[in-house]
Amino acid sequence: MSQEPALEAFCAFFNKLDTTYTNKLYEVYTEDVVFTDPLHHIQGRDALERYFHGLYENVTECSFDFHDRLHQGNEACVTWTMRLIHPRLARGRPVSVDGCSRLSFPAEDPRRVCRHRDFFDAGAMLYEHLPILGPTVRLLKRRLGE
Repeated sequence: MSQEPALEAFCAFFNKLDTTYTNKLYEVYTEDVVFTDPLHHIQGRDALERYFHGLYENVTECSFDFHDRLHQGNEACVTWTMRLIHPRLARGRPVSVDGCSRLSFPAEDPRRVCRHRDFFDAGAMLYEHLPILGPTVRLLKRRLGE
């Protein structure tokens, strides 16, 4: 079975984020999913639901623009730009972060994701936009030549 429909379903799911989306994780993730990003490592769909619910409960807006999609066998990658508005980040102004998701689909259920790893600059998403820490992180990045 081609992974393209599963990859498109994943992208469509994240393009329709609303207050009920965490209740629908079963549509795109297996029960034993492993999720990793630069800040967390989560095992199991129930734990992932709690993580996403807590992560997004104070978010004013979150949307994704998906770009390149690559898939081969049971593996896929998709690049994206996330636009996030949170009252505690950047004084409530939009924050945009580029990233990539690497996805694995189990052979026995290729419609759902069993491993999801996000790659993005945590400083660009979070630390640079905090009132006290932000100026220090930006200064360090400039000095290190980023």
